Amino acid sequence: MTVGTWVTLAALGAFHGLNPAMGWLFAVARGLQERSRTALLRSLPPIAAGHLASVGIVAALVTATRSVTASTILAVAGGVLLVGFGLWRLLSERHFRWAGMRMSAAQLAGWSFLMSSAHGAGLMLLPVLVHEPTAGGHAGHLSAAPMGALPGLAAAGVHTVAMLGTALVVAVLVYQVFGVGVLRRAWFNVDRLWAGVLVAAGVVTLIRA
Repeated sequence: MTVGTWVTLAALGAFHGLNPAMGWLFAVARGLQERSRTALLRSLPPIAAGHLASVGIVAALVTATRSVTASTILAVAGGVLLVGFGLWRLLSERHFRWAGMRMSAAQLAGWSFLMSSAHGAGLMLLPVLVHEPTAGGHAGHLSAAPMGALPGLAAAGVHTVAMLGTALVVAVLVYQVFGVGVLRRAWFNVDRLWAGVLVAAGVVTLIRA
């Protein structure tokens, strides 16, 4: 992968980290509930682990099945899925609600996995991964080698580290400096922005397919 690809993956991770639906708001809420910054900090690694699992599945599948034919099919299918999912998020009035704040680390990771999957986090990597050069230059067949998934897992790792770092900074700033009052004063609908980005990424993927 090129330097530009790694930078793009990290930027997408930072974007995910800024999204309160991806976990930092949950971590802040737990910290406030338990009146402990430690509780906030302990919430973030499981959240990142769930995000990594969600994104990693998509990234590994993309890079493990690379070929000219497979990449074109995957790009078209992924683009349609991105556009459809984004439009569904834009038009849907449903909102995901937290069942409660008392969760174990495993439950928190599971919640993060479901939230990341429901918000199409892994799909955002499709425009980046499906257009990476195929290693070895063998076109027209699927790469069944287990090593083929490693670049995707590495991409998911870089993406998640950036997501975790951004979420950590935002959560601590809100908890320690700004307070939750800033959310009422400066709130905007991140869910709508996220859905719009999904649609735009899908359109780009289809155009480049």
